[in-house]
Amino acid sequence: MGKTIAQKIFETHVAEKPFTDTWVLKLDRVFCHEITTPVAITDLVERGKDRVFDATKIKAVIDHVTPAKDSKTALQGKILRDWAKRNNVKDFFDIGANGVCHAIFPEKGFVRPGFTVIMGDSHTCTHGAFGAFAAGVGTTDLEVGILKGVCSFKEPKTIRFILNGKLPEGVFAKDVILYIIGQIGVNGATNCVMEFAGPIVEAMSMEARMTICNMAVEAGATSGICMPDMTTVEYLWPFIKDDFSSKEEALAEYSKWISDPDAVYEKVYTYDLSNLEPLSTFGYKPDQVKSIKEMVGTKVDQVYIGSCTNGRIEDLRAAAQVLKAALKEGKHIAEGVRGILSPATPAIYQKALEEGIISTFMEFGFCVTNPTCGACLGMSNGVLAEKEVCASTTNRNFNGRMGKGGMVHLMSPASAAATAITGTISNSLLYKG
Repeated sequence: MGKTIAQKIFETHVAEKPFTDTWVLKLDRVFCHEITTPVAITDLVERGKDRVFDATKIKAVIDHVTPAKDSKTALQGKILRDWAKRNNVKDFFDIGANGVCHAIFPEKGFVRPGFTVIMGDSHTCTHGAFGAFAAGVGTTDLEVGILKGVCSFKEPKTIRFILNGKLPEGVFAKDVILYIIGQIGVNGATNCVMEFAGPIVEAMSMEARMTICNMAVEAGATSGICMPDMTTVEYLWPFIKDDFSSKEEALAEYSKWISDPDAVYEKVYTYDLSNLEPLSTFGYKPDQVKSIKEMVGTKVDQVYIGSCTNGRIEDLRAAAQVLKAALKEGKHIAEGVRGILSPATPAIYQKALEEGIISTFMEFGFCVTNPTCGACLGMSNGVLAEKEVCASTTNRNFNGRMGKGGMVHLMSPASAAATAITGTISNSLLYKG
């Protein structure tokens, strides 16, 4: 019987199996940020266990509230900063060098096919785009991971999503994952791995694959995962070129992390997305999804473009193309609408500067902020007032997610840009550029 990629990763990383369905896995990476890790650090210190299993396998960043907005968030940053220094964690990204965790860690080449990755953050599933098993964990599991380099999981069950066809113009990875979540529901993949395959996934960039894996948790999944291929190798090549004589050799090595043709799945969903339309959420759950054309005219107070879901350079390019077309028509941000752009990392910010993307956003009327997660979870840099509405490229539309009493409509960067033009939810195809 064949095996899924998740089964292959589990079998090659197992440290022990204390129970029939419980696997204790050796970890390749433990990622940390200043919101969840300080709790684990404080507990380890109190227990007299202020140490790490391998400082080279731990990566840390201050990203959720940066720079600090008050004494509490300053303390959280200080706890992480001091801990990293005490334990010789070299890959620590502080103010000025920091970016959104699920964007900067892949950008630095820290994730490879076949890796096991944990972090005290639910959207750690993003890193499965590289053919890795990556999962968000709670404080206790994070502590054990930091201290011992292991983490326990239930036996992996995988749901396969075969995405056929070719995406129409104006439809992006964000629309794909919103469609899937809308089809299976927020509990549709609970305690499972969502494996994405098919022509549409094969044609996606690594940025797009990270977008669909990022929101796997919104369907209840432990992790999202894509098969490594030459696109993966090309993205990682600057970091792996000394390990392989050629890209073809790297691909051959990474191809062992591909699910077997006769692998057994819990379920298999097959979708032809050739006629998929731009989508948006409409309620307080990620599976409450409608087409943009059904949402046209819905008033917004704020448009937010950024986050670990859609703050990468191709996301900014897609949005900027829409805004450029509007600027040519003499249009600017709609009256009464706040536009906020937060590139996900300093490198993305710099690239956007070089390409004139930042100037496009600013000319249009957007506020451009430093890389941060702040607005996504209602902590800083774009919190909503009660009854305000935001068109957002983030990943959650829970009640109060971006501010108490606020409403969030999730959509692609292109759709969000079009919405900034009119002040109401709009289709980006009206502004093709």
